[in-house]
Amino acid sequence: MRPALDLLAQVDGLPAGDVVDLGCGDGAVAGPLRARYPGRRLVGVDSSPAMLAQARGYDATVCADIGDWRAEGVALVFSNAALHWLGDHGALMPRLAGMLAAGGMLAVQMPRQFFAPSHRFLRDIAAAMFPERFDYAGWQAPVATAAEYQAMLSRLGAVEAWETDYVQRLEPAGAGHPVRRFTESTAMRPFLERLTEAEAARFVAAYEEALAAAYPAGEDGAVLFPFRRVFFTLRV
Repeated sequence: MRPALDLLAQVDGLPAGDVVDLGCGDGAVAGPLRARYPGRRLVGVDSSPAMLAQARGYDATVCADIGDWRAEGVALVFSNAALHWLGDHGALMPRLAGMLAAGGMLAVQMPRQFFAPSHRFLRDIAAAMFPERFDYAGWQAPVATAAEYQAMLSRLGAVEAWETDYVQRLEPAGAGHPVRRFTESTAMRPFLERLTEAEAARFVAAYEEALAAAYPAGEDGAVLFPFRRVFFTLRV
């Protein structure tokens, strides 16, 4: 929750209008948003019916793909760790800004871990082991730098943009390297989905070996795992 709360701390002075939690998932940020803006209509938007079924604390929920969702006169579009799944941010962010009321804010946090060993190893190992299925020639990270978002959005209003490395202590949890356990339900999924069970076992073994060198475990088996995130707020 810390990145979401760090982003929310930079939001203030909103005009009248709804607060939208864009890519709300199971509603993890609904509580802090409600506490910060108790008198506002709070709307959660997500493409997963299963996630929305678990979400609590909203006045309304909308099942929609972020790429297709439309609104107008919104006071705050708040998006925590969701927009990195969408491409063409040069078009996406201005479109979201166009849904805001005058004085409204777009507040976004996204992971920018794509060049760290935890994520780079996935691409490198997959391309080396299964080149016919994984070709990253010309690959570009889906999330830009804070400076690039500042330049991209400055013509639309007042922008603040920054990046933060959160150093997480990952405790040992069963078999496997702690970083692998951390990525297996997120960054690893697109790779494993394209592999047979036997191929996945070989892939994970190679990934674990590389992780052990990049993120050495302490005597207790825990590792320190820096994780970078990019933030920006735009007031139109």
